[in-house]
Amino acid sequence: MTYDFFHYIDLIGTLAFAISGALAAINRNLDIFGVFVISFITACGGGILRDICIGSFPPAGMISLEYLLIITLSVFLCAFFQRLLLRLNHPTLFFDAVGLGFFASFGAHKAYIFTGNTEVAIILGVITAVGGGILRDTLTTTIPSVLTKEIYASAAIIGAVIQLLGDKNIINPGIAPWLAVIICSSIRLLSLKFKWNLPSIKQVQ
Repeated sequence: MTYDFFHYIDLIGTLAFAISGALAAINRNLDIFGVFVISFITACGGGILRDICIGSFPPAGMISLEYLLIITLSVFLCAFFQRLLLRLNHPTLFFDAVGLGFFASFGAHKAYIFTGNTEVAIILGVITAVGGGILRDTLTTTIPSVLTKEIYASAAIIGAVIQLLGDKNIINPGIAPWLAVIICSSIRLLSLKFKWNLPSIKQVQ
């Protein structure tokens, strides 16, 4: 039951990130192959990096037919329902924020199950959440959000920590994943809406 639950969380996060990647690629006027590649990298890049770090071979993102179907569905949705999706305010950022919460939760949980180490689980939970977005932004020639003053990785850290509190039975294990997803994604979305930023080091003139 626990495996199935986190498996579905992983798939939901994959869908959200795949859509954000496809929309970013379409916005850059890439061809259909380029859109598929960016969608795949956004959805699976962070998870592949996590699996390599914990020694889970081959990485799930490279062998799972479910991921391939979800990414194909995402490209289809973005191609044929682009106008509907674009009614959202900054749709790429919206789906990225949703995926951030799901992947921070799932990534931290999987890393903790494999390693039993809290610090490693938090780090790899964050990598799972932000890795695909970094690769997407790099390939579409955008400065990755995690490297700017935006609240991005810090929201993923909070989500990963909440998930680990559940894994350690400090809070209800059944509630922890949803708390992690809701709080992480909400922090990211609210930071975008109200322009909350981390402090930056001012350049000396």
